[in-house]
Amino acid sequence: MAEPIPQKTETPRHAEVAQAIEYLVRNYADQPSLDDVARAAGLSPHHFQRTFKTWTGVSPKRFLQYVTLGHARNRLEDRASVLDASYDTGLSGPGRLHDLFVACEAVTPGDVKRRGQGLVIRYGFHDSPFGRVLTGVTDRGIIRMGFVMDSEEDAVRALRDDWPAAELTRDDRAISPVTEKAFRFFLGQTPGCETPEVFVMGTNFQIKVWEALIRIPRGHVVSYQDIARAIGQPGAVRAIGRAVGSNPIALLIPCHRVILKSGVIHNYRWGTLRKRAVLAFEEASLDQTGLNSS
Repeated sequence: MAEPIPQKTETPRHAEVAQAIEYLVRNYADQPSLDDVARAAGLSPHHFQRTFKTWTGVSPKRFLQYVTLGHARNRLEDRASVLDASYDTGLSGPGRLHDLFVACEAVTPGDVKRRGQGLVIRYGFHDSPFGRVLTGVTDRGIIRMGFVMDSEEDAVRALRDDWPAAELTRDDRAISPVTEKAFRFFLGQTPGCETPEVFVMGTNFQIKVWEALIRIPRGHVVSYQDIARAIGQPGAVRAIGRAVGSNPIALLIPCHRVILKSGVIHNYRWGTLRKRAVLAFEEASLDQTGLNSS
């Protein structure tokens, strides 16, 4: 069984784990040794091995096995009719993300730009094994959760561009528990815990796509064509790609689970390397819990 993320009594090692994951994803083709990855993380091999497994639930070697291109392709080929099955059974199934509460409001693109009037968004930054995260929260739930790509300033600027009339207030201390809860939920480590609330606004088409994303079980991937077929618009593959790319909530609305029908992993809003890392982690952690075959 995957080990839980440690409580705050342990020294956080988000930065070291994030460095290690990035190194593994960048260099997976060379099959780096434990010593190599530990050196990249700035830790001794023994300490690194223990830290990595404590914070991710899997060993570095196991993680590396799932980073290869072949595994993504196999997952796509083995998916059967995962979206069809999900729609047949409703929001139930092996993926705990199916329990996610999402409030969706359909608006026009112009309305989205104006919706910030009177809206208060508290935001904060939080470190994670996949990198630094900005989370924005309103009284209706998480409105933005995304990885910092270049700088915190750029991340805040992007949030402000989406909600130009909103009141933005930074409060790392208050927002950090929200992000931590979201990550625990994503990792399947909050049994019996209240699920995160997410509030998104988009066009009718975007909302259909985002709702389809939520139906993809953990450890599975689908193609853009699969999403198009699932929402009844098989000819809208390019528009599907744009809607997937505009998803404002990383991990909880799992746009990372959509890949090319060839099995190639590309075009992730928060970086292709990070997308590969998240997919590898999902499959490896599910294998550890016995929910996925090796």
